[in-house]
Amino acid sequence: MATIKALSYVVAQCTDVSKWKAFAEQVMGAMTSPAPGGGLFVKLDERDFRILVLPGAEDRYVASGWEAVDAAAYESAVAAVKASGVEVTPAAADAVALRRVAAMVTFVDPSGNLHELSHGYTGGSVPFASELVTSGFKTGPYGVGHTVLPSLQFDASLKFFREVLGFGLSDVFNFQPGPDAPVIRLYFLHAASGRHHSIALAEMPAPAGCVHMMVEVNSMTDVGRAHDRRVQHGVKLMATLGEHENDRMTSFYMLTPSNFAMEYGWGGLIVDPATFQTTETKQVSIWGHDFSVGFQ
Repeated sequence: MATIKALSYVVAQCTDVSKWKAFAEQVMGAMTSPAPGGGLFVKLDERDFRILVLPGAEDRYVASGWEAVDAAAYESAVAAVKASGVEVTPAAADAVALRRVAAMVTFVDPSGNLHELSHGYTGGSVPFASELVTSGFKTGPYGVGHTVLPSLQFDASLKFFREVLGFGLSDVFNFQPGPDAPVIRLYFLHAASGRHHSIALAEMPAPAGCVHMMVEVNSMTDVGRAHDRRVQHGVKLMATLGEHENDRMTSFYMLTPSNFAMEYGWGGLIVDPATFQTTETKQVSIWGHDFSVGFQ
């Protein structure tokens, strides 16, 4: 039984939070507001934030914020994580207040990624309004988007997300970068909301703590406009425009001020978690998505 509704938010760290403010407002087309302690709320919908940026000594991804379906599901998930042998840490009161939630715990998955599990949004409800993204971001019950996390302890991590947290397996991709290269497993998992994947486990290292995160807008026009703004503001391109085979997302990738990539897209699949059958991807994309530009 699914206990996790969606990826509610992500937490990033940056040595210069003002860079995130400029990136969020001028390139993403998001709204921002100051967060306590010198941080930044990046707002994509009526909630106070979907990306929380904290000041720190490194530019990196910090944590994935998961929202339980309800209070009972939250308690069930906490109990399941404890029963699996993974240590669960109750969040401090100031951290709970900063996340605008009723209750929160943290834990580290078998591959070393930090997660925050919460329920009960307690923040404001101010409509999102941006002249740059007129269609708005696709969030609501689907959360902020998805995250792709380095998972070198792949089998243990997959078992944890499937058997402990109740995620469904949407797609498997055994990626071989070259003829003599080892196969890299990329598995895509869905939560209760039905977004094709809210998390993907990648059998590869990611020094900044995240391979990429994704945000989705409600029109392809807004993807194109964001691409133009990326060029205008000199933000590094991490993958060219393309359409993925597995979730049919049309998107491009760019580098965030926290040194991990952001996929900015439109048109991702929504699945029925009760009936969806796992697919197997044979190629990253139907067209486009040249990732070699990220290494140039």
